[in-house]
Amino acid sequence: MADFFTVRDLRIAAKVYPPGERPRDMEIVSGVSFSLEKGKVLGLIGESGAGKSTIGLAALAYGRGGIRITGGEVLLDGEDIVTFSKRDIRRLRGARVAYVAQSAAAAFNPAHRLIDQVVEATLLHRLMDRPSARARAVHLFEVLGLPDPDHFGDRYPHQVSGGQLQRAMTAMALCPNPELIVFDEPTTALDVTTQIDVLAAIKHAIRETGTSALYITHDLAVVTQIADDIMVLRNGQTVEYGTVSQIIEAPKEDYTKALIGVRKSRETEATDQSGTLLKVENVTAAYGNGVPVLKDISLHLPKGQTLAIVGESGSGKSTLARAITGLLPPSDGRILFDDEVLPALQKRRSKDQLRRIQLIYQMADTAMNPRQTVSQIIGRPLTFYFGLRGREKARHIAELLDAIEMGEGFADRYPGELSGGQKQRVAIARALAAKPDLILCDEPTSALDPLVAEGILDLLMRLQRETAVSYLFITHDISIVRALADSVAIMLNGRLQRFGPKSQVLLPPFDDYTDLLLKSVPEMRIGWLEEVLKSRHITSAGN
Repeated sequence: MADFFTVRDLRIAAKVYPPGERPRDMEIVSGVSFSLEKGKVLGLIGESGAGKSTIGLAALAYGRGGIRITGGEVLLDGEDIVTFSKRDIRRLRGARVAYVAQSAAAAFNPAHRLIDQVVEATLLHRLMDRPSARARAVHLFEVLGLPDPDHFGDRYPHQVSGGQLQRAMTAMALCPNPELIVFDEPTTALDVTTQIDVLAAIKHAIRETGTSALYITHDLAVVTQIADDIMVLRNGQTVEYGTVSQIIEAPKEDYTKALIGVRKSRETEATDQSGTLLKVENVTAAYGNGVPVLKDISLHLPKGQTLAIVGESGSGKSTLARAITGLLPPSDGRILFDDEVLPALQKRRSKDQLRRIQLIYQMADTAMNPRQTVSQIIGRPLTFYFGLRGREKARHIAELLDAIEMGEGFADRYPGELSGGQKQRVAIARALAAKPDLILCDEPTSALDPLVAEGILDLLMRLQRETAVSYLFITHDISIVRALADSVAIMLNGRLQRFGPKSQVLLPPFDDYTDLLLKSVPEMRIGWLEEVLKSRHITSAGN
């Protein structure tokens, strides 16, 4: 079968502004080449800043601010889209080529209902009339496992969970029946059980429609299930390129071997610590509609330990973090910190109480001021909590940047100039700047490639050993739970399904939901997705 999408010797440069020097171009993608047949999927793997998303955006003839294509060809059905006029590019995007971004929260307009945004491109390009577009959107909502598909689109973005919003964006890309889709970390925000449904839906859609796809991810187990070929990237260059089986089972390059080794080696057991730092006692909480999202939650976290909160999208994990930080006051129950009852509202907490509990958000895109530089973002807690200014403040900022493996060269950059993983690391540094006793980590490594994520996790564990800081780690990655947690809480529909030491919670016999969660963790093995879907079908038929 002939190649449908071909990239030849692609070169992309970014404008940089060295202090005291004239602006100059810096090449960030150097001579990358690959090709795709219709209905095939190429997985792009590599560390944060490797050029994955930049290459994906080039498939739309697009470069982010200060970035431009300087050489090579991007051929769609034999046409070089780099040479297209602005008018032709507008006709291309959203119709023939679609994009599923890494952060759904930053992609939706909060003032408009989801259905209007999901069908917008389809109507704009006059591919369907509105009733037909709405019917297709509802069908996609159902395929992607979204609740109440007929009415889901009537909601606004803030009325759905992060995972649901990510799936809605996948529906938005699929709605016009594009020929090529660029998936940029589409399952980053999803819990493991939902991730399987979304992966299956994406894979099914590609097979049924003959759509080609670029699948950008840092999760090798995920790309093993969805891709036909894999390209490993580093520093804007190709490290290794081949079939999934060749890359996963017989990698040739040391860097590829290291990526695969990280995935296979996350197993450890932590030591016990004494004393309790956080107690959640019979907490119930609701948003504006009064319907409880948390229902009689009780758990505790000892000093110097890590509690992992696990559950599917919408189970109440992030809502629990909001209650602990005072962003959402409980309607019943109480929260104790170091044996003192915390005021329910954040504005009633003392400055020291605020400092001692920090939150690392799931979506770094929406957690930082785009008009502030990295040094301003990290430096704010240093001034607010410790009064640091001038050289002393600059020294601490430099130390934090080194700790997250970014360096002083990033101090004057803005969030828009950073990759998704780099933004997340800045968010982590900002939390660390306050020298907290408890850090609530809401999927802090979800946007990072395995090697960078491993470095961040190692950093968090080292800080815990040195300072006895406690972590409440919200995640859908069971491998992280097994590697980092001392205790585990499994949540379902706002209630605690299972809670206790890791060695007990992850030891059978399991309840049905825990069993489903553990069996839904992607394995770096070809054919795993089909096996899981088959076992689900058999179980469902048996019931």
